[in-house]
Amino acid sequence: MRGRWLRVVSAGPQTTVQDLGRTGWAHLGVPLAGAADRSSAATANRLVGNDPQAAVLEVTLGGFVAVAEGPVTIALAGARCDASVDGTAVGHASTVSVPDGATIALGTARSGLRCYLAVRGGIDAPEVLGSRSTDTLSGLGPPPVADGDRVAVGDLAGPWPSETTAFGDVGDGAGDVVLHAVAGPRDDAVVDLAALAAGEWVVDPRSDRIGVRLGRDPDTDDPAVRLLPGRDEVPSEGVALGSVQIPPSGEPVLFLADHPVTGGYPVVAVLTASSTDRAAQLVPGQRIRLRL
Repeated sequence: MRGRWLRVVSAGPQTTVQDLGRTGWAHLGVPLAGAADRSSAATANRLVGNDPQAAVLEVTLGGFVAVAEGPVTIALAGARCDASVDGTAVGHASTVSVPDGATIALGTARSGLRCYLAVRGGIDAPEVLGSRSTDTLSGLGPPPVADGDRVAVGDLAGPWPSETTAFGDVGDGAGDVVLHAVAGPRDDAVVDLAALAAGEWVVDPRSDRIGVRLGRDPDTDDPAVRLLPGRDEVPSEGVALGSVQIPPSGEPVLFLADHPVTGGYPVVAVLTASSTDRAAQLVPGQRIRLRL
């Protein structure tokens, strides 16, 4: 079969190539990277029968438009957005055949932040340290997708899935967002850890693939998270995906896929795996609650 490509007409605000990340290199200072919402990326891959290691396109906020050069099969998961092929609407979390020359278009995300576009065979980009992921912190991997790029389709496809009814999804965005975390390792650095789980937090616009920054609504009396005297910094130590770090401002940072491998502020809790994926779908201004 001749090569298959996606010719990018519009990359939207940010589109990157992502797989499961660069595991096993943290001791050399190499971040994990990979899909920010790992479960949604895995869902998209399963829908098209891809190998779990296959790379997908992580589309932030939507606005992605591409023309298929050769017939392809795609699936979308994660943030919900209106999607179409040659102007005909296609379903979310479903498998879609796209003929040669057809235009794939994703609208603005209605709920969630990051939509995952999987193509049967995976996105074919050069591997760097065993991963095709774009790392926005270190600069490793392929550069972010840009208008005019031709994105190659690979051959990391396997058997079609036997069923799709159990696949997870971001949902419609209704109701409060609650993120669950386990206390530690530096939970003794704060005056009262319970303040972390009190009231609501608001997602700061400065959030990105490195981490979600949280703040308090000034019109509420929700308590601040205060560090004990002399505990505002720690000797640089390793930090995990999902770490809840407290800088001197007292405003938590939830570490996502491109987080640094070490940090000098106390990590007082770590999100569960499912809550880390959910955190990757938070949009600026959204209100959340933390539960320990």
